[in-house]
Amino acid sequence: MSKSLSLPHSAPFAPDQIAALDQVIGTASIVQRAWLSGFLAGLDAAEGKAAAPAAPPADKPKLLILYATESGNAEALAGKAKQDAAKRGFAARLLDMGDATVGQLENAGSVIVIAATWGDGEPPQRAAPFYRALMSDAAPRLDGVKFGVLALGDSSYAQFCETGKAIDARFEALGAARAADRIDLDLDYEAQAKTWLTETLERWAPTDAGSVIHVDFQKPAALEAVSKSAPFAAEINALGLLTSTRAEGETYHAEISLENSGLTYEPGDALAIVPENNPHNVAEILRAVGLEHDGKLAEALTTRYDIATLTAKHLKDFSVLTGDKALASVAENATKRAEFLAGRQLIDLFETFPGKLSPEALTSLLRPLSPRYYSIASSQKLVGEEAHLTIARVGYESAGRARTGVASTMVADRRRAGDSLNMFVKPNPHFRLPKDAAAPIVMIGAGTGVAPYRGFLQEREATGAIGPSWLIFGFRNYLYDFLYQLEIQDWLKSGVLSRLDLAASRDQPEKRYVQHVLWEQRDRLRTQLAEGATLYLCGDAKHMARDVDATLTRILADGKDATAGEAALDALITSGRYKKDVY
Repeated sequence: MSKSLSLPHSAPFAPDQIAALDQVIGTASIVQRAWLSGFLAGLDAAEGKAAAPAAPPADKPKLLILYATESGNAEALAGKAKQDAAKRGFAARLLDMGDATVGQLENAGSVIVIAATWGDGEPPQRAAPFYRALMSDAAPRLDGVKFGVLALGDSSYAQFCETGKAIDARFEALGAARAADRIDLDLDYEAQAKTWLTETLERWAPTDAGSVIHVDFQKPAALEAVSKSAPFAAEINALGLLTSTRAEGETYHAEISLENSGLTYEPGDALAIVPENNPHNVAEILRAVGLEHDGKLAEALTTRYDIATLTAKHLKDFSVLTGDKALASVAENATKRAEFLAGRQLIDLFETFPGKLSPEALTSLLRPLSPRYYSIASSQKLVGEEAHLTIARVGYESAGRARTGVASTMVADRRRAGDSLNMFVKPNPHFRLPKDAAAPIVMIGAGTGVAPYRGFLQEREATGAIGPSWLIFGFRNYLYDFLYQLEIQDWLKSGVLSRLDLAASRDQPEKRYVQHVLWEQRDRLRTQLAEGATLYLCGDAKHMARDVDATLTRILADGKDATAGEAALDALITSGRYKKDVY
């Protein structure tokens, strides 16, 4: 029996007829409704009462929603925009730049671009080939296309929203008509993005869209799913140090209980920790602005606001609040601004340019405290209702002050087994194992970049995957930093892992990294790729990922010029055979 349905009030029946029909049709099974539909149609046909053919529907205006995503935020916004656009009468189409060609833009009609910026002003990895093609001289003219760009970024980076800005300018240069002003959004993008998309779709919507009737079959109210806005308080089942006490840094293994959360994940997904600021750092901030006795504000700064990241906007806004001319001079001069921002945090701003603030003025300066995402280091097929994490404790010194990571030190210094963490799962569908269990894989990672590969190998163990698997793993010292050493060596012995190459960077006079292993094994790598291998990269985006990309370009060029290597690497990305999870 299917669930009960109700006829809409707009149905062409009197209220008492609707009530009567609801009693029969509303609770009828699928088979019963199908029989009744056929019976009525046959009855009308037998009596010559076939319904007159409906007028052909008007052509719906085309709308392409094109997105470039790294962490999934742009993709999620694009999916919601497509649903809204369909309700407004558009023939809406969703397209990932990673799957797109610039030729698809020529007759797209209207285009909404939702583009994230990654690293120092770069497009997301999957979108890079499309982006380069769009910026090239071979890009087609876009006359007759109207567009609007929603750019996502992080204002702590100098090239804030650079990808969206460049795409916006390029569309215009190619002859497209800007029909919505570009909007550049920071980490707290959700509300502004929703408003911009709604207003844009309202302006662009066909005038007769109101004639379309949408019937919503609503599900009964349910408990709110675990998400960024409603995280789950998960118990820490185990927490221990992975690295030797003689290692230069500390890396921890955490086992997080998912019991009673309803959460599931796939190898390659991330677990998002909702962090809390160090109470010591909160006290420093409050003391610097003269609010050290405000307990309510201290609680808010602990759980809701980013009190570490310093941006150019902070300099400008704080100079306005305090009227400090010296700070204004720094904020307005690009060279001085860059010099001051380098290696500093908010506390440095408040102590260098003292000024008293009200609670409202202080919070108006601050950005929301964002979740921290960690690649899940386990497979649910093997560990059940748990998710394992590999967390490197962040600690360093800059501008004469000791600094610590927000989430990593919260876990390492202020949590123990039995305590809880607020968290949710962040799917990463672009970093998955091949569907074919016999397909070869090559995994490249350094440091905590081994985390998702532990999940991959657990999954292969649980499913009996038979495809060749090759791990290229880099770390500082073999004796101190070889994470999950015993497990990895056991997988190598059992055949779950086919080949292991290590790069211990500090175990010899000349530093040795994963890109050196790749170059040494270039013939083997070419063979694996020719046999259909999927290539994975996880770890540091700023240095390791760039060095690996440069080495792969050389390897794939195979004696030809760099252009050939770049084209081959782009082809791997576009085909989904080169996947990155970098940070």
